Amino acid sequence: MRALRRPEDTRADGLPAILSDPARLAALAASGLVGSGPEQVFDDLTRLAVSVTGCAISAITLVGETRTYWKSVPHLPYGGVEQWQNAVGDSFCYFAVAENGPFVVENAETDPRTAGHPAIGPWGVGSWAGYPIMTTDGQPIGTMCVIDAEPRVWTPEELGTLKILTRAASNEINLRTSLSSARAALSIAEDALARSSELARSLQDSLLPPLLRPAPGLDAAARYLPVAGEIDVVGDFYDLFQARGRWWTAVMGDVAGKGTEAAKVTALARYTLRADAGVHLSPALVLGRLNAAMLAQRAARFLTAVQVTFRATASGVTGRLCLAGHPPALIRRVDGRVQQVGVSGTLLGEFDEVFLLDVRFRLAPGDLMLLYTDGACEARPDPHGPAPAQPIFDEAALARCLAASHGLDAAATVEHVAATLVAYHGGWASDDTALLALRVPPPD
Repeated sequence: MRALRRPEDTRADGLPAILSDPARLAALAASGLVGSGPEQVFDDLTRLAVSVTGCAISAITLVGETRTYWKSVPHLPYGGVEQWQNAVGDSFCYFAVAENGPFVVENAETDPRTAGHPAIGPWGVGSWAGYPIMTTDGQPIGTMCVIDAEPRVWTPEELGTLKILTRAASNEINLRTSLSSARAALSIAEDALARSSELARSLQDSLLPPLLRPAPGLDAAARYLPVAGEIDVVGDFYDLFQARGRWWTAVMGDVAGKGTEAAKVTALARYTLRADAGVHLSPALVLGRLNAAMLAQRAARFLTAVQVTFRATASGVTGRLCLAGHPPALIRRVDGRVQQVGVSGTLLGEFDEVFLLDVRFRLAPGDLMLLYTDGACEARPDPHGPAPAQPIFDEAALARCLAASHGLDAAATVEHVAATLVAYHGGWASDDTALLALRVPPPD
């Protein structure tokens, strides 16, 4: 429970005194956004927050002394400046401003900080989580929040992503404010570029599992190789998790395009696959349900994917694999032979009717399966390098590379493939690449 404020920290109306702080109000005015209408750059962030958390409402607001000004509330139609604001005490937004940090409520009705608050009924607040939008000199001028109609426990992943998205909103506002000063235009632009790159990679990293959870009977490893010189968020992703009982699932996908729209589809895909893989053990059925979810959400990007559902057996690993417009998986047998696995299916997010087929496979001790995105089989040499006329590093070259790693474990195999790709294109990657290897260890 939050400590009670001292009298000097509270205004006569009972609200936090920081709302009237002159430095904070000056920073808010300098943003130039008070009373402005919606913009896509902010709506993209709130829509992504909705996709990641599953909440119905996400909002970006600017918090003044007596009024709260809405900047992005995508679920509400814009009705003009007068309608897109309310009294500062009629929402939870001032809490995060007063805390100068995150404000998280799991049950608004019972939390002593919010019980009886006038915002609960009009906004349908069952639970609330938000972070303050900060200026470069540390002034909290607004918030980005998500609202669920029901009480809920917020996961660290949800709060971490919301924090990153709030940083993005803060960076956008700060960039605009900073660029209004011609005196520091060049240094500010360089700093903004660095922050954008860090943010893009932070968001990209949040869409990849930070550490592969070990699956029984397997050693696993993954690598993500970013495109050369790119600072935008792209759509390659992978995951490995326990589906149900003894069954595990590995999945890899490649969303078309990049940026916020690609990140939204990536988040939708990862959360949908994790939810459905625990219910349905058929990869084809799970990918079909993802296709339906993308169409229902009107996803702005299509994706290709490969899903593998498997379990350990006394003789190795057995499972099923399905390709949705994705390159086939490669299996390196214990004797060094490399085989393609999977029947080419329809990519997801474009068609109501899709062809998806499960293919059974077995991995014996010493066998390894490699999943990859097309950056690994469409690598091009640096056009400005010493040998720009070399052919594309295609699927046949990738199979030869995998065969050359015969005897290596999952981690060493992934490093070998990654090093081969980097050596081929000389560090000039034309597309992002994700690699995921699953290997049954041989007998001691």
